[in-house]
Amino acid sequence: MCKSKKSTNIINSTTTSRSMATESLKSTPPPSSSSSSSSTINPPSSTNKYPSTSTNKYPSTNYSPNYPSTSKSWSFSSKTSLSNLKDSLPENPHIYDFSEISKATNNFLQKPFSSSSSSVSWRCSLRGKELILFQRKFRRQIESPELQQRLLAICRSHHSSVIKLLGATTSGNYIYLAYEYVHGANLATCLRNPQNPSYTVLSSWLSRMQIATDIANGLDYIHHCSGLNSEFVHGRIKSSSILVTEDSLNAKICHFGTAELCGEMVGNESSLSKNFGRSDSREMKFEGTTGYMAPEFQASGFVTQKCDVYAFGVVILELVSGEEALRYVFDKGGGVFERISVIEMAREVVAAGEGELRKWVDKRLKDSYPVEVAEKMVLLGLECVDDDPEKRPHTGLIDVRVSKLYLKSKKWAKKFGLPTDFSVSLAPR
Repeated sequence: MCKSKKSTNIINSTTTSRSMATESLKSTPPPSSSSSSSSTINPPSSTNKYPSTSTNKYPSTNYSPNYPSTSKSWSFSSKTSLSNLKDSLPENPHIYDFSEISKATNNFLQKPFSSSSSSVSWRCSLRGKELILFQRKFRRQIESPELQQRLLAICRSHHSSVIKLLGATTSGNYIYLAYEYVHGANLATCLRNPQNPSYTVLSSWLSRMQIATDIANGLDYIHHCSGLNSEFVHGRIKSSSILVTEDSLNAKICHFGTAELCGEMVGNESSLSKNFGRSDSREMKFEGTTGYMAPEFQASGFVTQKCDVYAFGVVILELVSGEEALRYVFDKGGGVFERISVIEMAREVVAAGEGELRKWVDKRLKDSYPVEVAEKMVLLGLECVDDDPEKRPHTGLIDVRVSKLYLKSKKWAKKFGLPTDFSVSLAPR
């Protein structure tokens, strides 16, 4: 096959560039170790920042990041490979100076973006990127090399249904996690608008199936992390930790990696426990959210991937019914509060038959949905919340089943001439 002069030049140029990059990596000595600050996981600020250029582009291929040499995976070997070449690129996590965090949040006096019993967050700008900064407390002491390895693996993950972690720093007993900022609202607010309970941006069946598909796909990625050779547990799957993007109404899972970086877990099934040399005796219990906790989680306080599946099953039932995972209604006759669980309601509906299912599906869908698909979604949700964790399907199977039901829903929508693309505002009505 003949090559033009132009294509030959490109090939020669590419070959030369690769050769130069390889020689540069071979000639670059391993980074020297440096003492780390007691308040941050990074080396002193003079060595931990990426070198800047006048054009604001990535540095040349002979750049070697100055990570601590206490971890073997963060140093170069004499034999270059694709894996250590990727480690050398500037897409690695930002290890922020604590002074940067303080400045970005006005010494933490800025109005919080959100707050809960376990965290506080601020919307701010760091190194030219708009992000959400979460402050969380360490549940156990984690050594710097281990923390760096986890941070590297998590920040290198890329999935359209997962909010990306950009970097972190530590101070005392706290870790500060910087996640990318995405415009939208959480799923709980989209389903149950506090300003107007009768209104929801997810007013079509197809929009809810799109949300379910995105979550299933993202959760399967988290559990099996394609290309990262690691398995993670999310530990916080619930409607308030899933963001629905504005305009496109796609779902993104928030807080990926939080439980790992805060030292909150993981169960025995995680390969990370082997990679990082952890033992069960070092695992810590942590609190979950009422209504989303699997029975074994409530009994032991230890979270596993099967606990994530249980929580996702609850979210499926929320999407179908629009109801909260767990609520309390005052019974005037008995003078007490009655506990209403979306799981118990779904079980009663399935036992009663199809007629009851149509009554239970969210009224704001206006009876416009494929009944067969809705029934299968409820059954899948109930499989996920089975009391026996071994009977719950794994996320790979869940992803396939939800995707098939989504395609059936699209065919149903096209048959009746319903719109399949949406562009809406998430502002309250």
